[in-house]
Amino acid sequence: MEPLVKSNGINKKFTSTGKHSGFKVDLHHTGLNEYKHLHAPDYDALMGKIHNQNAAWKEKWEKHLLQDAWHKSEKTADRQTQAALKKIQDIENILEHTLSVNDAINWETLKQKEAFIDRAASYPGYINTDKKNGCPKSVEYLETLPEPQKADFFKTIGWLDKALGRSSKIQKRQQESYDLMCKAVALENTIRSTQNAARENDFKKIKEAWEAKRIEHEELMSAFNREIDGQYELYASKDNDAVAEYNEMVLNNSQYSDLLPRDFDLQYSNDNGLLIVDYRLPALTDMPNISGYRYIKSKGATEEKRLSQQNIAKLYDSAIYQIALRTLHELYEADSVNALQTISFNGYVIDTNPSTGHEEKTCIISVQATKDVFQEINLKGIVSSKSFKECFKSLKGIGSSKLSAMVAIKPILELDKTDKRFRAHYDVAHRLDDALNIAAMPWEDFEHLVREIFEREFSSNGGEVKITQASADGGVDAIAFDPDPIRGGKIVIQAKRYTNTVGVSAVRDLYGTVMSEGATKGILVTTAEYGPDSYEFAKGKPISLLNGSNLLHLLQKHGHNAKIDIKEAKAILRNTGH
Repeated sequence: MEPLVKSNGINKKFTSTGKHSGFKVDLHHTGLNEYKHLHAPDYDALMGKIHNQNAAWKEKWEKHLLQDAWHKSEKTADRQTQAALKKIQDIENILEHTLSVNDAINWETLKQKEAFIDRAASYPGYINTDKKNGCPKSVEYLETLPEPQKADFFKTIGWLDKALGRSSKIQKRQQESYDLMCKAVALENTIRSTQNAARENDFKKIKEAWEAKRIEHEELMSAFNREIDGQYELYASKDNDAVAEYNEMVLNNSQYSDLLPRDFDLQYSNDNGLLIVDYRLPALTDMPNISGYRYIKSKGATEEKRLSQQNIAKLYDSAIYQIALRTLHELYEADSVNALQTISFNGYVIDTNPSTGHEEKTCIISVQATKDVFQEINLKGIVSSKSFKECFKSLKGIGSSKLSAMVAIKPILELDKTDKRFRAHYDVAHRLDDALNIAAMPWEDFEHLVREIFEREFSSNGGEVKITQASADGGVDAIAFDPDPIRGGKIVIQAKRYTNTVGVSAVRDLYGTVMSEGATKGILVTTAEYGPDSYEFAKGKPISLLNGSNLLHLLQKHGHNAKIDIKEAKAILRNTGH
């Protein structure tokens, strides 16, 4: 039985600027224990890649099943050794590989120029199509039957029939047969003419439908190509988001060994031509650890020859330095509009900490290089001498003496991950006392109070809470960032200074916001109460509902007393017009 190919489902892919850039999926072949991250600009293209990957895995698995037999021959051991050495060679040649490639994006190749093809359409058998594109091109008509020939009906009357006076009767029968055939032929031709007219009409409709599809295809293609032109214009104008997206394309196009997982975030500023790159590096466990195979005749089996831990660590350090230098080279080489003056590269590793068992993100390497300085480097000479570390150090790059030790370092420059929606905040809690009815306070003050209390709640483990721009209905009021590796992440907070029961629609809206923000949780805080339908909807979802009593308890926890009097609040708000 063939092992199962598992996936995390097809998800939308977004650029570092939050723009939808296509679709992605992570696949895992359980038999080969191989992982593949696939992405494509549109859904159909991704499905094609998934199909191709499954076909490749199927072929590889079939070969895998034959390995037991192959292991019994020295020839197979040699082939396996060559394959193992190829994996090591790919790592050793990370930088060299890119020097023969032009990394600039050819915008014309991004455009759609395919002629319309519709071979899958099913047409009647009398419609002939062009084999190249499936276009209906002609009709096979029913032939018109020829008129009956009199000679076939009016035969010469013999002397005996004449002598017996039967000529007139014979002539009459011949005439009747001829007339009957003429009528039959005429009727059949009328029917065929009607059928041919129907065929002609069918062909016309089918051709028009095909043309309509072709026109729609070309219009969609033109619209897509206009969008490419628009993206190029933004890139050429050095728009911050467009430059970041262009360089993300450059890195996505870069071909690496399948052994190396890659992901990256980019941020560009045209004020100083600075591009910051947060790059996911391979972990030490991603390195190949087999140098070859040998066939043992006495055992009738093939044994692996493994790399020493020292050699794996050496290979890893070389790979990381090469990735950093290669990334700088590719980005600068692809900079066709001279948008980049400086690149700051931060290399992160996401791996399980053996002491805690938790997955952690660690920055182990950071380097910043200006364009003019980097382009003075002779990378071919660096490759020839394999002086990758020395080159990195000459650029004032920072990292531990042994990168394989995964020692965390502080990046030279970090991505600014602040949300543009955030606004300045002010504290409110110090004004609270037993007499202050928070259900009647101005809604802006209430939002800031909620932000302030949750900031104190999350600050114990390094979290932070930021308040967003004011909205007409007090919508997404704050966003918390909890660094806890288990329960943490991005948390959306909504504050509802209500004097009536909060309806289920508000809870639904919060859930939708959690999904659209990519948050791990949503918290809805109100001065009032929730209806049973609200609690029912929140069941099993990453949503917490805090009513007035919960809020007062949270305030008391952090040393503040206040009150919530809904009846009094209604009267106050009615009199003040709020």
